[in-house]
Amino acid sequence: MSVQSTDLRETVRQRYAAAAVKVAEGGTACCGPQPVEVDEHFGSTLYAADERDTLPAEAVAASLGCGNPTAVAELREGEHVLDLGSGGGIDVLLSARRVGPTGKAYGLDMTDEMLALALANAEKAGAANVEFLKGAIETIPLPAGTIDVVISNCVINLSVDKPAVFAETFRVLKPGGRIGVSDVVAEDGLSPEQRAERGDYVGCIAGALSFAEYREGLEAAGFTGVEITSTHLVADGMHSAIVRAVKPSAAEGTGDANTAAEACCGVTACCTADERTLDPSTTAAEAKAASGCGCQD
Repeated sequence: MSVQSTDLRETVRQRYAAAAVKVAEGGTACCGPQPVEVDEHFGSTLYAADERDTLPAEAVAASLGCGNPTAVAELREGEHVLDLGSGGGIDVLLSARRVGPTGKAYGLDMTDEMLALALANAEKAGAANVEFLKGAIETIPLPAGTIDVVISNCVINLSVDKPAVFAETFRVLKPGGRIGVSDVVAEDGLSPEQRAERGDYVGCIAGALSFAEYREGLEAAGFTGVEITSTHLVADGMHSAIVRAVKPSAAEGTGDANTAAEACCGVTACCTADERTLDPSTTAAEAKAASGCGCQD
């Protein structure tokens, strides 16, 4: 990673650490925590009142996103969900309720102060089916093929290595898994310099991809069915948008040996050497039956 990229990541970390500390300290005051100051395009006001009212005040106050990804991810009972850049935990807690006790919601964040706040919020909410992980969204600390849905709220645009984020997201998703992401996206005609004129990096503007760049990045990682839908303007030529995409299922593969092998658990590495050298006509089902990796659907 370049010095500039390292500096940008540290700037982002410091900003969100300060936000977490402010919320945590506010929670000890007489009147409870106050929302971190953001404009009307970001923050907890993008969630319905009935959602906000069921969560710890600190989780709501720490919301800095540009949308509500849990409202569009179509979460189902029993699914495993991963929130990239989970902050104070608002989307993790909402997801945990939607997937129910047979499901699980993971939150991934690189900031110690936000993780501490999220853990406290999960305890206050009595959420037993949540787990918070420390790490970067470019190197997700979860096994391949274990997540049904990946969500994120105005965080991917903060990454200094977005292709790595897309590749890692694809890796951890099960075949047929999907993403439902809120993010800031630039109109295709805006140059990186023009995006920077409209806002800084930690404010979710300067690091934003264009609509075309976002689509190309997801497709390069292997995603299909990419949909990017603008929800509202956050600056001139900059939109909050809902991004959806799907990791192809094993049945959608080409039928070659490598694709068949990946059907066992989402990564070729988990399968035996013999299986990876099966005849090219081998079907995904036959490859899975021949596998010694013992993976579960």
